[in-house]
Amino acid sequence: MKGKAESGHDPRIDAYIAARADFARPILAHLRARIHAASPDISEAVKWGMPFFTYRGQNLCNMAAFKGHAAFGFWHDKVGEQGGSSEAMGQFGRLTNLADLPDDAMIADLLAKAMALIDAGEKPRAAAQPRAPLPVPDDLRAAIAADPVAASVWAAFPPGKIRDYIEWIIEAKEPVTRTRRIVQAVEWIAAGKGRNWKYEKK
Repeated sequence: MKGKAESGHDPRIDAYIAARADFARPILAHLRARIHAASPDISEAVKWGMPFFTYRGQNLCNMAAFKGHAAFGFWHDKVGEQGGSSEAMGQFGRLTNLADLPDDAMIADLLAKAMALIDAGEKPRAAAQPRAPLPVPDDLRAAIAADPVAASVWAAFPPGKIRDYIEWIIEAKEPVTRTRRIVQAVEWIAAGKGRNWKYEKK
């Protein structure tokens, strides 16, 4: 029946994909199809405003689309060792067309590995004990909240990336510098970039 969601498909993700830019929709739709082809036990969810895929109640992988690129990544760090990128969230860098994706066989292999880790009860490696979090300045918080894309990325950022941005803002000595940095920060965050993305090893 028209309009009925496919089995295992969350209509919120249908809406998410439909609302993305022309370049992103084929990427997200292809990833979604490949992920579901890996196992009937894979379910969908929306977390931090982004599509997530779960397996037996555990996070398996997630995808997202921003203004100029899409991103895709696995939740378990042992799967992440297959590749990596400092250019964007996830393990596969900035995805701007289908050719940027790994081939279907590699995606299937990575999904199988991720599911096997969950089946074996292996948990992702715990991150190093973080430093005490800094309070988010009100002006930075308001600027991020005003941009829905930046807000969803910010919510998924690890503590270290959040701290990098906060330190950069509070270190500004002049109000005009602080304002300029906040504007730049929101732009980078919306693109899925960390504060030091220009200097990270590629």
